[in-house]
Amino acid sequence: MELYDIIVIGAGPCGLSCGIEAGLRDKTCLVIDQGSIAESIRRYPLNMVFFSTAENLEIGSVPFVSMGPRPTRTEALKYYHKVATHYNLNLQLFTRITGVEHTGNEFVLLSGQGNFRCRHLVLATGYYDIPRYLDIPGEDMPHVSHYYDEAFRYARMNVVVAGGANSAIETALDLYRNHARVRLVHVEAAPDPRVKYWILPDVLNRINNGEIIAHFRSRVLRIQPKSLAIENLDTGKVETIPADFVFLMTGYRPDAEFLRAAGVVLEGPNLIPKIDPETFASNIRGLYLAGSVVGGEETARIFIENGRHHAKAILDHICSL
Repeated sequence: MELYDIIVIGAGPCGLSCGIEAGLRDKTCLVIDQGSIAESIRRYPLNMVFFSTAENLEIGSVPFVSMGPRPTRTEALKYYHKVATHYNLNLQLFTRITGVEHTGNEFVLLSGQGNFRCRHLVLATGYYDIPRYLDIPGEDMPHVSHYYDEAFRYARMNVVVAGGANSAIETALDLYRNHARVRLVHVEAAPDPRVKYWILPDVLNRINNGEIIAHFRSRVLRIQPKSLAIENLDTGKVETIPADFVFLMTGYRPDAEFLRAAGVVLEGPNLIPKIDPETFASNIRGLYLAGSVVGGEETARIFIENGRHHAKAILDHICSL
């Protein structure tokens, strides 16, 4: 097994940034991902538009040119693939790391496609792989999903969207505009105030007009083949509503089990990794965290916009040792 100076787990924008910085410092580096380049972005809804402008998503000093004021999912995917090609990053894709062993001054990464060795390890694994499950009956039924793709399959059908943040609101609006009969179920009294400012008035208008039926202060109790039961949190009343398809857009979380197995200490109820905030070094010598995984369960803390800068701090620290 080749001994790399650095291995990065995660080929999203923050992981790619680490690979770029390593190359600029003449460090041998391998970037590993269980999926494709920018896999989380690839799994976003097909018509998704970023909140940020293109320059805030740039990595490696490569300009990101977008046709509109905010880039689309497709533009972002093309951009990150082009950056990886431009820097000739050493990538090991579709490879799931099943374990991390720390032996002296080296790390050994275990996978079904062989093992990998490195002196320094960067975990840039994000949080999009594990949904926040509701743990309710019927959640695992085939017409239920925690991810949304596009609307056309669901036209003329009864669709329930659970959640009130950006993903839920965008899903509800896209379904409505493509002729689905949409109901929105949310535990709060209104959509999340952090919803993108240009879509919040849109969904409120759709709700006020009765074009999207909203069940606020309600939670999903159980899901059945053609319906689901919801409970009003103020009155305790249980209601059954029609549901040919259900999207549980209730958020995602980092893989805490993998982090703990690698030796990373997670602190507090939000499982915040214990790191040096200046260098992003963990409690394990030689192991660093980059990108949104730094925020633990507080997934709204770190985005591409600020996570991309972790790479320079990490490589500065590695090169100073």
